[in-house]
Amino acid sequence: MAAALTPDRQIDALRDELRRHEHLYYVLDTPEISDAEYDTLMNRLKKLESEHPNLVTPDSPTQRVGGKPREGFVKTAHSRPMLSLDNAYNEDELRAWAQRVRDALPSGEPVQFVCELKLDGLSLALHYESGPHGTAQLVRGLTRGDGTIGEDVTTNVRTIRSVPLSISAAKLKTAELPQAFEVRGEVVLPQAAFVKMNEDRVAQGLAPAVNPRNAAAGTIRTLEPNIVAQRRLDFYAYFLLKDGETLLPAQSETLEALRVAGFRVNQHAKTIANIDKVIGFINDAEKLRDALGYEIDGVVIKVDSTAQQRRLGFTGKAPRWAIAYKFAARAGTTRLEDVLFQVGRTGKVTPVAALAPVFIGGTTVTRATLHNADEIARLSVRIGDLVEVERGGDVIPKITHVVEEKHSKTARREITFPGDCPRCKTPLVREEGEVDWRCVNASCPARLEEELRHFASRAVMNIEGLGEVLVAQLLGHSILQISAAAADDEDVEAETPTRTALVRSISDIYHLKKEDLLTLERIGEKTADSLLEQIERSKQQPLNRVLLGLGIRHVGERTAQALAEEFGSLDALMEASVDDLTRIHDVGPKVAEAIREYFDNKRNRDLVERLRKAGLTFTAEKRVRGTILEGLTFVLTGTLPNLTREEAKEKIESAGGKVSGSVSKKTNYVVAGEEAGSKLDKANSLGVPVLDEAGLLKLIEHGPKAV
Repeated sequence: MAAALTPDRQIDALRDELRRHEHLYYVLDTPEISDAEYDTLMNRLKKLESEHPNLVTPDSPTQRVGGKPREGFVKTAHSRPMLSLDNAYNEDELRAWAQRVRDALPSGEPVQFVCELKLDGLSLALHYESGPHGTAQLVRGLTRGDGTIGEDVTTNVRTIRSVPLSISAAKLKTAELPQAFEVRGEVVLPQAAFVKMNEDRVAQGLAPAVNPRNAAAGTIRTLEPNIVAQRRLDFYAYFLLKDGETLLPAQSETLEALRVAGFRVNQHAKTIANIDKVIGFINDAEKLRDALGYEIDGVVIKVDSTAQQRRLGFTGKAPRWAIAYKFAARAGTTRLEDVLFQVGRTGKVTPVAALAPVFIGGTTVTRATLHNADEIARLSVRIGDLVEVERGGDVIPKITHVVEEKHSKTARREITFPGDCPRCKTPLVREEGEVDWRCVNASCPARLEEELRHFASRAVMNIEGLGEVLVAQLLGHSILQISAAAADDEDVEAETPTRTALVRSISDIYHLKKEDLLTLERIGEKTADSLLEQIERSKQQPLNRVLLGLGIRHVGERTAQALAEEFGSLDALMEASVDDLTRIHDVGPKVAEAIREYFDNKRNRDLVERLRKAGLTFTAEKRVRGTILEGLTFVLTGTLPNLTREEAKEKIESAGGKVSGSVSKKTNYVVAGEEAGSKLDKANSLGVPVLDEAGLLKLIEHGPKAV
């Protein structure tokens, strides 16, 4: 009689079996067992691991969701920038790109292309390092971020079933991959999962997500891994790197190696010999679009040979060896039934078209932006018109034109842009040189609602739980009103509070008490305690986030950071003149005037004082700048050997210099690294001095005389 397997061998066998079934189900779409049978295997493994906790490993199938929710995401530099792609919108532009590729390579040298579907999702970089027994183990997952620095979302990535937590030595050997490497690809939310997610949101009284791409991006950045696991994201791999360099000799070999290693690779990728066949592939892909089960918005065409890719290089923002052919925006014809006017956080009033439902690109569209009064006049659109609607970039619907020949002239009504705010009835103002009408009442309830959402958002004060429904309740609305407003129920006055508002200013959230929150619908003790804890924790957010939370017009994340570093305190910033402000790089006269106007307003200064008393952070470490590069302007291009672009920029600015995005006669130096693009060509044509990294560091240390 054979001896019983030891616990460690039983666990290894169960893990291997579960991994095999996960690969069959989530990657190959060919399951061999039912969900119930899979759950039985998983429960057996969980039981064994609970009995032998010393045998639990990070790559076990039981560990895809584990640990407490994260408090935030750490920002981490990419091994090499995750660049965007140049676009082609028609055959002529695509052929012109192919000709540029041929012209840049030796005459007569053959070029082969790889065509891949352009998935409409979120870019992700996965890092694998050496594990036990010759395996490769997932250690890090990064979002694209700004292309240079991404957010570490490893905990959430581990919940994606098509992402291998570990790769066996046998698979690595067959794929001819080392134990340590980087995989880049796209996270998508399948259409079926998107529909299910929106059904759940509506059932909870929440507004449905706009599209799968936004939903995927929002999901991967959710701080609760269990929610990410429920959404059933998918990951398609398409790129391999080792220490920031392309790993294999050809893109076609890369895709095959990824497939062999156990990653999901899009089955429609194809190697093609010439541009005529590329165009045929694009036409076929567009016909497949509605039957794929996930969103695509074009085709990516890459030069197959890695050696040719290196010779072709990069421009300042994109590889010369790849291009994205974008499908035409999807469109449909429907009737404009009404126009609603929405008030945003800055008081901007936006006309929104209410449409008869029309199905466009997998989504039923009932709303479209009309942008502003000038756009309404340009379109000559009226209520009752039949209009052509596009999903611009397959995301935001917009009206492109009136279908003249189908007018029903008797039913048309002119669109009257309101003279007063639709929420607070304050007269609207349109500043000289601007297209937007704005409500200037800082106490407007519509503005306050948007201000609260902005203030609590993840990128600002990161108050988890203070979402759309709770914000509306704090302003005095009931769940019934919120749901009715979302459904456009004209019989319910969703604008009129039915209870006393608990919040009349963003500072009021710091005075909320547990007994106040318990009076709200669907708020229990646990939820109330959690929210109060999040609010208290937000007081520790740095000054740049506080500045961002104030909602000063034209002040985004980057400008808020620069202001915090330059002035070191909110008090110093409040007293800064327009001249003081415009001395800061990236703060022009318009931004400086908006900052000054904000702090000159008594209501805003009162708000600042209330936030000070609440205990928010009002100081920052002031950046000590040198003056050795004072008055000099630099442009960065290409990849430097040791410094990232952000690090080089930081060094230049800390020494008193400025960094610009484009080369002109006013540029003093261009700093060029490998794969420098058109900026280097322009510098040479204008006679602008060019430095390498060593030259830049020498200049910073010794000044202009050193070079």
